[in-house]
Amino acid sequence: MNRFGYKNKKLYCEEVALEEIAMKVGTPFYVYSQGMLQDAFRSFDSSFAGIPHIVCFAVKSCANIAILKLLGEEGSGADIVSGGELYRALAAGIEPAKVVYSGVGKRADEIEFALQADILMFNAESLEELEAINACAARLGKKAGIALRINPDIDPQTHHHIATGLKESKFGVPIGQAMEAYRYAKTLSHLDVIGVSCHIGSQIVSVTPFVDAAKRLKNLLAQLQGEGFAIRYLDLGGGLGISYRDDETAPAFAEYAQAIRALVEDLPCTIIFEPGRSLSGQAGALISRVLYRKATEEKNFIVIDAGMNDLIRPAFYDAWHRIVPVSANGETKILADIVGPICESSDCFARGREITEVNQNDLLAVMSAGAYGFTMASNYNSRPRIPEILVSRDKFYTIRQRETYDDLIRGEVIVNLNKEFA
Repeated sequence: MNRFGYKNKKLYCEEVALEEIAMKVGTPFYVYSQGMLQDAFRSFDSSFAGIPHIVCFAVKSCANIAILKLLGEEGSGADIVSGGELYRALAAGIEPAKVVYSGVGKRADEIEFALQADILMFNAESLEELEAINACAARLGKKAGIALRINPDIDPQTHHHIATGLKESKFGVPIGQAMEAYRYAKTLSHLDVIGVSCHIGSQIVSVTPFVDAAKRLKNLLAQLQGEGFAIRYLDLGGGLGISYRDDETAPAFAEYAQAIRALVEDLPCTIIFEPGRSLSGQAGALISRVLYRKATEEKNFIVIDAGMNDLIRPAFYDAWHRIVPVSANGETKILADIVGPICESSDCFARGREITEVNQNDLLAVMSAGAYGFTMASNYNSRPRIPEILVSRDKFYTIRQRETYDDLIRGEVIVNLNKEFA
């Protein structure tokens, strides 16, 4: 259920007018709907009712600890890709037994942190990583639960930056080398080989690639069981897309679940899912204020106070986000580029977009920004990162404060080089 909508021509999140939040916290800011986050998790989770499964929210998509706690209270685990994400998940109260650790470049200190936390398993991506996990576990006197992340060479039909299951990708063990890798893992004394994993990409809007990948993993699982491997977990990753455009249709959870159920319901495994964007994407928006309007011989520009450092997806992926006025009083439509203040031509949220004509100080909402928005934010151009707001019915809460100029230089030290070399 979409909880962003207009009432009396004012855009609301749940029962709070976004204008009210802007007046109290300033702009720009991120805003999330508690109800939409809960609705999405419950819908996804219930789609697999009756099948042993764990939903591990992809922390990289939306990492605020208040949101992780909210999802954890719904029963979510966490899919992490760094020690910092593990720290966030634990701080939010996520059960370590519901944490899976993916990523091609896990450092020894991060591996040991995860072992000490007793996470469920590592999704290992190379033979040398298996050796590193084994060595860390030996030092700590532990056994590490591991799955091998398999690269099934499936084209997910998504942007090349977020396609992770093709054979040329850096991710995973090629499926043709999988059995050899599993046999090697079995020889390492401090590893407990308990799972098979894959993740083929992000923002996938067809069920077919997921089905193809699951079929390949199911065949591999049968081979492993035939050689006596006691595989207890099948991790099918995440990547299910959302509809950013009005004319874009992403699969419903029920459609995805129906296709996957038919393949896994007879398996003696707990199925792990790693949804991220599909749970948080539509639940968030970026709210920004119009600073200036400029008309040239070529085009109209609307300059807003949010920049690519706040939401990099359009600059990085050529991503399309719906942009709407917070106050829907205007009638006239214009074509304009909606741009930010960053000193880069790529700092553009929309090019040649039809939008209701706006005035200085009007508010715009960049929709479907709840995933890979704030988590990819930076301080580029020495801009403090913006606040995150969580709306719960008729109340809102600041779940991350706006950074200050002092925050920009925290940790930096001026060295007197003339004195040092005198």
